[in-house]
Amino acid sequence: MNRLALLAAGAASLAIYAITPASAAVAQTDTSETVTSCGNSGLQAGLATRVCAEISGTTVEFYGTVGLAGPPSPGSPAPGAKELFTTLSVEVVGGTTPATQTKPVIFASSNLEVHGLVSTVPCGSTVRGTFGVASFPWTARPVVHEVTITC
Repeated sequence: MNRLALLAAGAASLAIYAITPASAAVAQTDTSETVTSCGNSGLQAGLATRVCAEISGTTVEFYGTVGLAGPPSPGSPAPGAKELFTTLSVEVVGGTTPATQTKPVIFASSNLEVHGLVSTVPCGSTVRGTFGVASFPWTARPVVHEVTITC
């Protein structure tokens, strides 16, 4: 293949990626397989957060993750435990009112998962999960992830 053909093929593949929304994931599911899909990470309350979905058939469980935004500075003490107020919401896009769970948790420097909302949705539905973390004096800046269930 010549260089011009390689450049054209590379540009075409980039164009395909450019038109696919980063926040949407399509999960082709089978009832015997569980697929995990996570959205982009965000900073909330000085911590790295992310919302993920585990899909099995038409059942979707969203959960949030919390971790350190980076390694502690060399020679500094380990960060102390911090109380976080988490909010996890799940909704079928264009459907009913979101289901919301609020839960206080203690973050103590190791990665933490906040589970809780499981939904059964019809094939072809797009489901949105939102995860927010607040800790005085910081307010939540929720991260969002969407998945489309295909059967």
